[in-house]
Amino acid sequence: MGLRGEPSAAWFQPNPGANVSSAPPPFSPPYVGRLAPSPTGWLHLGHARTFWAAHRRARAAGGRLLLRHDDLDQDRCRPEFIAAAEEDLRWLGLDWDGTPFVQTARRSRYRAALEHLHAAGLLFPCVRTRRDVLEASSAPHEGGPDDEPVYPPAFRPPEGAATPPLGERITVNWRFRVPDGRVLRFVDGVAGPQTAMAGRDFGDFLVWRKDDTPSYQLACAVDDAELGVTEVVRGEDLLRSTLRQLLLLEAVGATAPQYRHLPLVRDAQGTRLAKRHDALALRTLRARGADPAALRAGFAAELSEHPE
Repeated sequence: MGLRGEPSAAWFQPNPGANVSSAPPPFSPPYVGRLAPSPTGWLHLGHARTFWAAHRRARAAGGRLLLRHDDLDQDRCRPEFIAAAEEDLRWLGLDWDGTPFVQTARRSRYRAALEHLHAAGLLFPCVRTRRDVLEASSAPHEGGPDDEPVYPPAFRPPEGAATPPLGERITVNWRFRVPDGRVLRFVDGVAGPQTAMAGRDFGDFLVWRKDDTPSYQLACAVDDAELGVTEVVRGEDLLRSTLRQLLLLEAVGATAPQYRHLPLVRDAQGTRLAKRHDALALRTLRARGADPAALRAGFAAELSEHPE
């Protein structure tokens, strides 16, 4: 069933034999994990530690590990960063199963999901700017200064207003209307039990942008559903995104994977690493003669895992 009781069309086709069940470890379905770098810069130590943990989980479970490049940001993504990420991952000693893929090649699948959500009455067009939302008095930041603010309910279309068609080419932002007052809960494998109320702790969120590009939230949820991902390992900065993705997965009739959100790697000043930290980029460390085995041992110690 859909988010509000509507039957959910089986528009997506998971991999044969894959299972998106959220059964607790040990996994009864085949384990499927994924690495998902964004090719907007060089990989740094923070990425490396997260990807090492995801690789270790998949191999320990005897499962599969997919490599997906999140290349939807048309302004910042570059092909050379895709090649560099794969080179850096191999240098670190990580491998994956099957051929890597890019999200831009799966655009038709995201559009199909968008049309499903639109037909279910779960979306509305949004002409408000980010500044409009930020300046609204009732728009606190959801997960910190880098997260999108809570969308004010007053900015929604009037109740009962007809939803316009999507159109062949999208030139307006489309948002997913969250079920106000609904409490969402999930147990994170690292951060523990998580609880949030829709409409208070997070609000209506973008699923498609006015430049005719799917949002990260929609593309990520569709990929996890269709590719049968059973566990997502990523940084704790994406904890809030999980709540949005849980609603999307439910709306398309898929069961959520399990989640493990790892603490972020920070520099000497306590600032989380970003791709501008060239000194801690994997290719910089490699050029300086860093030992990948030593890096992996360090990750194991930091995450309280047994070293190799």
